[in-house]
Amino acid sequence: MDLESIKTIQGELSEIIGVSGYEKPVVDYIIPHIEGYVDKFWIDRLGSLLVVKNGNSTSDTPEKIMLDAHIDEIGFMVSHIEKKGFLRFVPIGGWDTRTLLGQAVKVLGDNSRSHDGIIGSKPPHLTTEAERKKPLEIKDMYIDLGMNETELQEAGISIGSTGTLYDPFVDLGNGMIRGKAFDDRTGVNILIHIIREFSQISHENTLVFSFSTQEEVGGRGAATATAQLNPTMAIALENTTAGDVPGIPDAECPAYIGKGPAITVADRSMLAHPMINRRLIENARMEGIPFQIKKPIFGGTNAGRIHQIGEGVPASVVSVPCRYIHSPTSLLALSDIHHSIRMISVFIRNPAGIK
Repeated sequence: MDLESIKTIQGELSEIIGVSGYEKPVVDYIIPHIEGYVDKFWIDRLGSLLVVKNGNSTSDTPEKIMLDAHIDEIGFMVSHIEKKGFLRFVPIGGWDTRTLLGQAVKVLGDNSRSHDGIIGSKPPHLTTEAERKKPLEIKDMYIDLGMNETELQEAGISIGSTGTLYDPFVDLGNGMIRGKAFDDRTGVNILIHIIREFSQISHENTLVFSFSTQEEVGGRGAATATAQLNPTMAIALENTTAGDVPGIPDAECPAYIGKGPAITVADRSMLAHPMINRRLIENARMEGIPFQIKKPIFGGTNAGRIHQIGEGVPASVVSVPCRYIHSPTSLLALSDIHHSIRMISVFIRNPAGIK
């Protein structure tokens, strides 16, 4: 594992379009990167990719550590086609509507071919003063692909077609990167690196991995994945909001870029299990891994669904701080991904011996 490998996979994952419920292109990317490194993998009925890496425990009931990262991104679905070819749309997941107008988009047609467009609305020069002062809603916007109805049909774009805002992946050259869908292709990147690392390292616990679908619409894939994998403990790998920007006081800043992975103690979906967090923290301290505690009680993750399945699953969240989540493009530090991989690695190896 090195920063170049982390950056390459992050960039490739960022460029894939896979909104909630339509994540197959992401699964198709992941499989070749893990095949041959694991004991078993399969795709469940909701499209999640589930993976098993057996440990060397001789116990009849070995600990089973679940690591989850969701593969979907927020996007939109075409809800109506105007006679001149303009597309009306509804959101999939939680967009900040202030960021939408004038943004570049990609819409998927036949054979998952993407088509470029832009989000527009009534031109400002043709609006009244009262209209310009009124906040724009999604119902007032449309997508312009530069196509008429016939061209849309030929492209295979219809009601139900999906897409997302698009901004290309950029290496800023100072250890910072920019791109779309970092939430949560960052977690996917971490799991790929962990799978590869532990194909070469002996480990006692069974490792199960959930590359889960539909997190952005309620953690649906993680719930069904947990029921199948039946873990004894779990960690969700995520991005979290880095509030280290102008106008946000420290007391309201959930996490900071460049200070290492953020460990959740509580969010809107769960209270993190103290044993999981103690194991994370004490092992990280043993190896000198920088970390921070995410300030409660912002956000929610798949761990909120995972910990309630079956008889209950002790769970927590390790997140990479990221600015501008749920916008057309996000910003994060490669070092924070690197230290997150190290944190999960030492958690699995558990030199502190915490049970």
